[in-house]
Amino acid sequence: MTALTGQHENGRHVNSPSDRDPDPHESDLRRIRALILAADGPEEQLAAVIRSAGAERTAAALVDELAGRADLSEQLAAAAVVVEFELAFDGQVLRHHLLTGPKAEHRAGPAEEPGATVALDLLDLARAVFGARHTAGHRAPVITWHGIEDPARLVSVLAAFPVVQQLLRGLAEQPVDLAELSLRHGSDKWGLHYYTDHYARHFAPLRDRPLTVLELGIGGYADPAAGGGSLRMWKRFFRRGLVYGVDVYDKTALREQRIHTVRGDQADPAFLTALAERIGPIDIVIDDGSHHCPDVIAAFGALFPHVVPGGLYVIEDLQTSYWPGFGGSSERLGDPTTSMGFLKQLLDGLNHEEHEPTTAHRPSGTDRTLAGAHFYHNLAILDKGRNEEGTLPAWIPRRELSAEEIAAARQAAEQQFEQQSEAGPDQDHS
Repeated sequence: MTALTGQHENGRHVNSPSDRDPDPHESDLRRIRALILAADGPEEQLAAVIRSAGAERTAAALVDELAGRADLSEQLAAAAVVVEFELAFDGQVLRHHLLTGPKAEHRAGPAEEPGATVALDLLDLARAVFGARHTAGHRAPVITWHGIEDPARLVSVLAAFPVVQQLLRGLAEQPVDLAELSLRHGSDKWGLHYYTDHYARHFAPLRDRPLTVLELGIGGYADPAAGGGSLRMWKRFFRRGLVYGVDVYDKTALREQRIHTVRGDQADPAFLTALAERIGPIDIVIDDGSHHCPDVIAAFGALFPHVVPGGLYVIEDLQTSYWPGFGGSSERLGDPTTSMGFLKQLLDGLNHEEHEPTTAHRPSGTDRTLAGAHFYHNLAILDKGRNEEGTLPAWIPRRELSAEEIAAARQAAEQQFEQQSEAGPDQDHS
């Protein structure tokens, strides 16, 4: 579980301040979003976006992205390796380098003694990193190994081989094991829970899209530097997505490229609505917040209208729906004030066109846009879409028929069949 809303002292909710004002980091996210969208478009459009954002800034963002996608854990424990990037754009060559060691560090400018230099076109790099798979083709990078003829430098050159290989993996779509990502980044979505298989099934069709993902609950409680494992997991899984996290505690220290944190209370619908209007439309909402039943219901009411058609709304840790300390009950299983009771009520709305008589139920906006529901142990995944297929024909009875009515209906059907048989097939009279 992760903390999102104010603490509940003696059953009373304690509100926390919210951060409604945009900040410079959100401007950075907008520039990244523009780059992601342009990576699918014509070369002239992509070049214009890069010029607008700044070629040096764009180069730095792309090198950072490659470093984030690489698994450099083994190399980080070894000797320091320097990899230089030479990125051609508008007749100039931009130089950036990455230093591995106790901590991976990205620096602008050329490196003094790089183990390797990777040269490629900046437009090709942008398409490979942020383009959809059908547009991500690129010219192969040219790799120069420095000191390979020098026996004194051979050990450092050999150490650069796996680092470069890992970095260049980020240029192509790679299979991703969500359970492994969860463990690597310190998320509890596999191990304490076993959600990752379900997420892989439902999220896989969306991986190649430029998504906006919002997770309620960042983790780490009051420690400003703790938590964020799930946000980093989603960033790696959705290579073209922007990931937003909301928590009652200040988690500004966890912000990074394509991850933005906001301080706020999921029990405050006005805050959530304002946030959704600022960052939306939203493709995926994941409620891993307080898990307090009233908060779960309030957040759904505020955010579900802002999920795009074809998007998903996820509620985790539904075990609290049965725990009195979270506003739940193991006795009042249909109580709509509990999370599961509320969700069961939504299922009746999913079939709103079948209520009899038709005037017995006035469909809500949620009834018309909840297109599907999937339930797993402690987890619900809801589909956003159009839920107005229409009901069955009126001649299908809605009530139990008497034996006489059934016999009459059968006789009428038999007579109709006999008349059609006597008429025979249609004749061509032309």
